[in-house]
Amino acid sequence: MPKAMARPTAAPDIALDAKLRPTQARGQDTYEVVLATAGEMLREMGFEQLTTNAVCKRAGLTPPALYRYFPNKHAILKELGDRLMKAQDDMVFAWLDAGGMNGATAAERIEKNAAMLVEMIEMTRRFPGGASIGRALRAVPMLQALRVASRDSVASRFAEVLKQRYPRAPDARVRLAMKMMVELIYSAAEMAVEEPDQDARALSREVCLLFERYFDTFDDLSLSPWSDDLP
Repeated sequence: MPKAMARPTAAPDIALDAKLRPTQARGQDTYEVVLATAGEMLREMGFEQLTTNAVCKRAGLTPPALYRYFPNKHAILKELGDRLMKAQDDMVFAWLDAGGMNGATAAERIEKNAAMLVEMIEMTRRFPGGASIGRALRAVPMLQALRVASRDSVASRFAEVLKQRYPRAPDARVRLAMKMMVELIYSAAEMAVEEPDQDARALSREVCLLFERYFDTFDDLSLSPWSDDLP
């Protein structure tokens, strides 16, 4: 009789949340040292080569000190990813609240949008391990939800502003357009962060010009994919 085929085993669940949030100064210092060290090492070696033992050695900590707060390197990356996404999102939301998408002319809007994108690129470049964190959030399946949630939140806020500008545009088109825009903006930012020689301002202006011209079509309902008149 042939041997029964072994059933594939499910991948073990990996804890992604910090085990403990420090409340005392000494614990907070250790927590921040772990994150700062891991961020710098991510920049040097990438996520695959990073280990908790290596972080401990570089930071001058014992493994129990690290494991008191983080069960594994995935949890460290999740905390770094949360912080990076929040820093990016908070910057965009503050810019929107200050009327960042508004402008009397297309040229003014392009310049304001480009300035915001350049600021985001520079902030991400300064963030410890920013480029590697972005790559890991895209590549590690269990962490991709962080990126998706952040982008959806930003896209929803952009959609509110765009709908005010183009009230006749179908809601479905506005939502889709904003998801496209946010994905392209963040992809452009990630490209600039990962390529230090990239001219962040030139790249930002090209992206913003592309969308400014695209938004011009929102007043022409015949060009909408939700219109029966689309050729």
